[in-house]
Amino acid sequence: MSRDDATTDDPDPDRRGGTEADDPDAAPAVVAARSSDAEPDTAEIRELAAAAGYAVVGEVTQRRREDPTYGLGRGGAEDLMRLAAETDAAAVIYDGSLSPGQTFSVGDLLPTDTAVVDRPRLALELFGDAADSRAADLQLELARLRYELPRLRETVARDSSEDVRLRPEGDGRVRDVERRIESAEHALDRLADDREKRRAERREAGFDLVALAGYANAGKSTLARRLADDVDDPEGADGPDDTDDPDGASIAGGPGRSPSAGDRPFETLSTATRRATLGGRRAVVTDTVGFLDGLPHEAIRSFRATLDAVRRADCALLVVDASEEPATVRRKLRTSLSAIEATDGPVIPVLTKVDRVGSNDLAAAADACESVADALDADEVPVAGSLRSPVPVSARNGAGLGELVDAVADALPTATAAMTVPNGGDAQAALSWAYDRGVVSGVEYAGETVAVELAGRPDVVAAAERRLAGGDDGES
Repeated sequence: MSRDDATTDDPDPDRRGGTEADDPDAAPAVVAARSSDAEPDTAEIRELAAAAGYAVVGEVTQRRREDPTYGLGRGGAEDLMRLAAETDAAAVIYDGSLSPGQTFSVGDLLPTDTAVVDRPRLALELFGDAADSRAADLQLELARLRYELPRLRETVARDSSEDVRLRPEGDGRVRDVERRIESAEHALDRLADDREKRRAERREAGFDLVALAGYANAGKSTLARRLADDVDDPEGADGPDDTDDPDGASIAGGPGRSPSAGDRPFETLSTATRRATLGGRRAVVTDTVGFLDGLPHEAIRSFRATLDAVRRADCALLVVDASEEPATVRRKLRTSLSAIEATDGPVIPVLTKVDRVGSNDLAAAADACESVADALDADEVPVAGSLRSPVPVSARNGAGLGELVDAVADALPTATAAMTVPNGGDAQAALSWAYDRGVVSGVEYAGETVAVELAGRPDVVAAAERRLAGGDDGES
């Protein structure tokens, strides 16, 4: 149609993307999408719907400004109502965020058994399928409760306006959700203390902490596998990797135990940590859950445990798909960095999938990184001061991996020391301790003395110096 709020409805099964019709048990769903400045592209929302177990049987799209009542314009909402009825849709999936009032307004038009699922709710459904640890379950519960609370308040307000007797019951339901939010927050605080203790133990053992962040399907898991050490017997590996993190994060010694790097948006909601050697430095590399477009700030804030793995890392790698349009690269970079807010260590943008792009496209992606850094700096977002120059890589074929490893090694906190000490039992014990923590870079024996060169984490190098000088550093 050629009107200002033109809509297209499409129940044609030929437009379904691959997996949408593969599952005979998938619930039928209609996609709705609106864009102010271009014809909506529904490819991604269809893929997300399929991943969440829906079969997309049609769509309604509009190019127009947002309607405060329905999101879509009234005409589009009515088209959606007719299409949902014709296709017996179990859900209408809206490619965007609906306010509580908009959700109810759309729902009032739809058949009784048709649910309204906006993009944030769909994302939470996907997260639910991927939650596989205590911390993941808590983060997901908190995000769901924060999503549902304003909608519950809207429901109570509507019910109360119709029958004042419902107000006490409705207020009780709201208080119950508020109490559950508080309980989940306290539980996550306790887990945060455990995770911080675990990070301290790894650093004391001489391991640097490197974390990968970025959008789903940007190539994080493939890159993490590229960086990981190849361990023949990861199940028998020792060091700080032989037990699970307190939050349930899986520990992998190498590719043999790495999680799937497939195309599903979320294979796991837990972080997965692998050992790596980066520029001669021993490290643990943590692959975190991917961001997803459309998650509101409240939902992102609920995943603090996952974000903390990035914020507290010695170096964070922000993985960006360089094959996407520059405008998309800018938007995803800004969203990711705004969610991270601040980091303890440097942040290196990693432009992945460079095997798919030409030099001009790669330059445009690098320019997008620079423009986002300038914008965040102007907005005084703390993470802007941590950004380093972007590094292009192909996680698929390994191109640029050496340059990335060099950039990470350069970004890690480093101290060096050189000392000559009497060669005896105490010195050998101290040397053994330093070797175990990977900070010995050179040793030279000369008669009754031994010259030692140290390089690595500053706190571990300092402790090694004290031991070599004759102190026990307070440890046995």
